[in-house]
Amino acid sequence: QVQLVESGGGLVQPGGSLRLSCEASGFNLDDYHIGWFRQAPGKEREGISCMKMRGGFTYYADSIKGRFTVSRDNAKNTVYLEMNALQPEDTAIYYCAARPGGVDTYQFWGQGTQVTVSS
Repeated sequence: QVQLVESGGGLVQPGGSLRLSCEASGFNLDDYHIGWFRQAPGKEREGISCMKMRGGFTYYADSIKGRFTVSRDNAKNTVYLEMNALQPEDTAIYYCAARPGGVDTYQFWGQGTQVTVSS
């Protein structure tokens, strides 16, 4: 079964950190571009990162640049989103998604994980 399963969300105080995991099954994550998205209440979904396949370039949106880092563990078929210096405006449901090279549309999506930044 092809799926992406996310984990690691939760409640954190401003300035804190969280690490989200996105584990793939049924396909090899390294053969896909991996995107991270988030959707805050009442707002449109925002693309915040894209890691190119096979060790390629990683793009970060300005809103997270310097605070969030994406990494990949091929042995675990898992991609991580390390989030530091979290602020209340980072509160959202976070999603990972995968698309093959040469395709603009993300084909596989995780179920989403809630991140809440609040004191």
